[in-house]
Amino acid sequence: MKEEAYTRSDRGRDLSQGLGPDRDPDPGRGRDRGQVTIEFLGMIPTILVTLVVLWQLVLLGYTFTLAGNAADEAVRAATAADPGARDGACRAAGLDKLPGAWEGAATVDCGTGGGFVTADVELRVPVLFPGTVAFPFEVRGHAGAVEEEVGD
Repeated sequence: MKEEAYTRSDRGRDLSQGLGPDRDPDPGRGRDRGQVTIEFLGMIPTILVTLVVLWQLVLLGYTFTLAGNAADEAVRAATAADPGARDGACRAAGLDKLPGAWEGAATVDCGTGGGFVTADVELRVPVLFPGTVAFPFEVRGHAGAVEEEVGD
């Protein structure tokens, strides 16, 4: 009956010495103190590199989105403009909605042929912070539309 008063962790121990205030029931517990902190500090570089890579992938995807949208805007403006002002309207519309960090190195090429208007936009992908350094490759966006007829 006396054995029922003991907890599971007490079974198998020599309880004749008792568990007084000086006696630690788990003497190996102090060896692991601070282990989680050390493991977390060791993982910080891996976590930071992962976040940087993910951010760079976000910038790459955003640059593709900007290039495609700029090409769409450029060709839309070119088809609505008079044939003589088409090239200028196309370039202006292609650069109009681009954020400043992408606008500086952007190139917009517009062409007309066979009743079809095309726009090609090339943007540079920034490295980590838009507006600072860019990768040495460009992202291209292309769009085309049928030329609108000018009414008399």
